[in-house]
Amino acid sequence: MIELSQVSLQRGPKILLDHADLRIHPGQHLGLIGANGSGKSTLFQMLLGKLAPDTGSAQIPGQWRIAHMAQEIEHTGRSALDHVLDGDQTLRQVQRQIETAEGEALAAAYAQMEHIDGYTAEARAMQLLAGLGFKPGEEQKPVADFSGGWRIRLNLAQALMCPSDLLLLDEPTNHLDLDTTLWLEQWLKRYAGTLLLISHDRDFLDAVVDRIVNLEAQKLVLYVGNYSAYERQKAERLAQQQAAFEKQQERIAEIENFVRRFRAKATKAKQAQSRLKELERMESIAPAHIDSPFHFSIPCFDKVSNPLINLQQADIGYGKPLFRKLSLTVLPGARIGLLGFNGAGKSTLIKALTGELAPLAGDITRGEHLRIGYFAQHQLQALDLDATPALHLQRLSPKASEQEIRNFLGGFGFIGDDALAIVRPFSGGEKARLALAIIAWQKPNLLLMDEPTNHLDLEMRHALTVALQAFDGAVILVSHDRHLLRNTVEDFWLVHAGKVEPFDGDLDAYHQWTQTQLAGETLPVSAAITEPRLDKKAQRQQAAAQREKIKPLTNAIKKAEREMEQLQSELETLETALADNSLYDEANKDRMNTLFQKQAGVRAQLDETEARWLELSEQLEALEHH
Repeated sequence: MIELSQVSLQRGPKILLDHADLRIHPGQHLGLIGANGSGKSTLFQMLLGKLAPDTGSAQIPGQWRIAHMAQEIEHTGRSALDHVLDGDQTLRQVQRQIETAEGEALAAAYAQMEHIDGYTAEARAMQLLAGLGFKPGEEQKPVADFSGGWRIRLNLAQALMCPSDLLLLDEPTNHLDLDTTLWLEQWLKRYAGTLLLISHDRDFLDAVVDRIVNLEAQKLVLYVGNYSAYERQKAERLAQQQAAFEKQQERIAEIENFVRRFRAKATKAKQAQSRLKELERMESIAPAHIDSPFHFSIPCFDKVSNPLINLQQADIGYGKPLFRKLSLTVLPGARIGLLGFNGAGKSTLIKALTGELAPLAGDITRGEHLRIGYFAQHQLQALDLDATPALHLQRLSPKASEQEIRNFLGGFGFIGDDALAIVRPFSGGEKARLALAIIAWQKPNLLLMDEPTNHLDLEMRHALTVALQAFDGAVILVSHDRHLLRNTVEDFWLVHAGKVEPFDGDLDAYHQWTQTQLAGETLPVSAAITEPRLDKKAQRQQAAAQREKIKPLTNAIKKAEREMEQLQSELETLETALADNSLYDEANKDRMNTLFQKQAGVRAQLDETEARWLELSEQLEALEHH
């Protein structure tokens, strides 16, 4: 096992660990979390033997083979396949012996090659490359021909290729899309060795790890269970602190408000159930983030056009159309997650919506009052490296006061003098936070976000999730962070085979759909869950019987939805009336009391109707899965 005893680590003037202890048993999968700069990557360097602790000891079994994902990007002429195979150093050593040995030594080398399963190494490397999104034929391309993000994927493949007892992975999903993240998740769940993983993707951590190590207050604190279990344990501890109570209630109220808004708009019971369960779970873990340094909102422009954007028969692509005769409409308040394989065109579609990519044919009409907030990774490169965060906002709003700007930036973690520091030495996470702050400052009514969580730590991801929930405008989101998708969008669009179509299912259904596609089967978008094949007559009879069973429920659900809409409308009318300042004059006291009583009555009816709708939806879901 690995045993850290009274370990202290210091980098420059900053103390990262102070007499910290940790014991890791063989086969455990641990997630290492902590604020940016707290020392997670430095701890990895110590485990790799690249630096020694200042005090204490770090014991790792001498016979253990250690694999790690290199963060540096190589610029080499070696092929992608050779780069991955280089991860298995024993394989390379045996291959060199076979090239030079003779007689008995050659026979022994061939036996060793058989023993280490070396004859299947190339096929295994090809499987890794395919799983990580490389196309057939790309394995022969030189590493130098790939972009930085794809070279990081090659480093990940190299680490997975290495036979190991201990695997160290530092942010392995940062440059992956949703499909490759799901593939890696399955691979790591099967990994038999000891895994130590740095990640800010909570769903990924939940699926892969069975312990959480939090680097907090210069100690290594071990929690049993996955990330959600850690959050619950931390929430229970923090909820008992009186000082945290008020903030906890505010955060829960924000989430409850989103749940209420979502329920009133929900029209698809199955999708609604999936999200409501996730949202209600968020209420219970809200206190775990009370001490986060990030608390911000994204104001929405007060004017809106309907529709915001309209595409008519548009051909979209670079020179050659990726989408032909594409027609779609983005309405105010839409909350859409884009799904699809890497290379399907999700980022291309977003660039067309922003106006960065003009259509090759057809029309794209943008509303008069459209204000787009666009986040993509290249926005980070567009920052002025010699300017400060405050100056970036001052240039957008010359009349804004310095205090107003500093208060705003504080919610994004630029506290005190951090708002006046130049951008050049900023980390990727700090630049991403600044890019988000710039977007929020401009009050968009449509957010187009392409992988906004890359480089963001868990606390900032949580703050972004809450901010997007409260945002009144429209959202179109591409992300490999499933937690963010589940909690901020209401509908999914599938980008596939040159088309953009509604996907009538949740993320689990999308994962099943991708598996059928990868297996070579072609199912329609609506076929989210594969069922045993029945003959057509049996299918018709089964469908008719099912419709008869669920018809009373679907009618009751529709009735409840109509009632919710009516009650929500009544509530909004009452709240508008209560916003009239003259109502609070002494002469209008009776009318004010009457309105308050009506408001309480309508709220009670709405709560009761929502509870009935939720119960009916659960019954429907149970029948549909029976």
